[in-house]
Amino acid sequence: MAHKSGFVNIIGNPNVGKSTLMNALVGEKVSIITSRAQTTRHRIQGIVNGSDFQIVYSDTPGIIDPHYRLQEKMLSMVQTALDDADVIVYVTDVVETPDKHAGILEKLQKTDIPVILVLNKADLGNQETVETLRKKWEGLLPRATFLAVSALYRFNLDNLFRLIMEYLPEGEPYYPKDQDQLTDKTERFMVAEMIREQIFKHYQKEVPYSAEVEVDSFREEQDLIRISATIHVSRESQKGILIGRGGIMLKKVGTAARKEIEKFFQKKIFLEMVVKVTKNWRDEDRHLRKFGY
Repeated sequence: MAHKSGFVNIIGNPNVGKSTLMNALVGEKVSIITSRAQTTRHRIQGIVNGSDFQIVYSDTPGIIDPHYRLQEKMLSMVQTALDDADVIVYVTDVVETPDKHAGILEKLQKTDIPVILVLNKADLGNQETVETLRKKWEGLLPRATFLAVSALYRFNLDNLFRLIMEYLPEGEPYYPKDQDQLTDKTERFMVAEMIREQIFKHYQKEVPYSAEVEVDSFREEQDLIRISATIHVSRESQKGILIGRGGIMLKKVGTAARKEIEKFFQKKIFLEMVVKVTKNWRDEDRHLRKFGY
């Protein structure tokens, strides 16, 4: 049997469950997940190997109307993902209206790349709702293949996998299969994302959206990994909120992040964090480049 290999790019609006779907398809937690919109800022790949295939899944930021430079960069990642995919998985859900971001839908209507329209969170809607949405989406994207799933409960993911395999082109693997590589991202990147995930979970309003994490050092010893990280925020007031009275909030975030990092690396972690004000980092290219955008 011929070997199949290709890039399966997952796109969609914020909060439809793209990262949950990505992690479920990869079988490991590669993308961070919170209930807040715009948690994903980067394009993150998850690599799945079989004896006769390699699928490189790609999680992308939610489609938004950008208000600052960081969001412009995030949207450009989505535009690139629309162009360089072998298969596009467009994710929506049972509460979203099909008329959001008409420009993206227009691109999907014109593309020659196979599109799988995934209606996620099918567990939250009844059969009638799902059927109504299927008809609406099939009217908008007649060439796409429609599939209702629940990424959270892994409902219908086997059928989604079969569809992806059907569309995946023949070819050699893009990453060495003998190295059992899970993602294209570095260990430092994964650590920064796990810390950022806890910031989203522990703070409200603008603080998570104004915070960026930079891993300053990552030193692996025999039984321990020592990590030092800086949390950058835009304003002095945000620094105070992040640290909390007597440092209590930063300690909470550090403890929760350390547990997640230990789970990921299967090793004891020593984590040290500081908070720094880096004014207007979301709008300045030199800062965005430094943070990998």
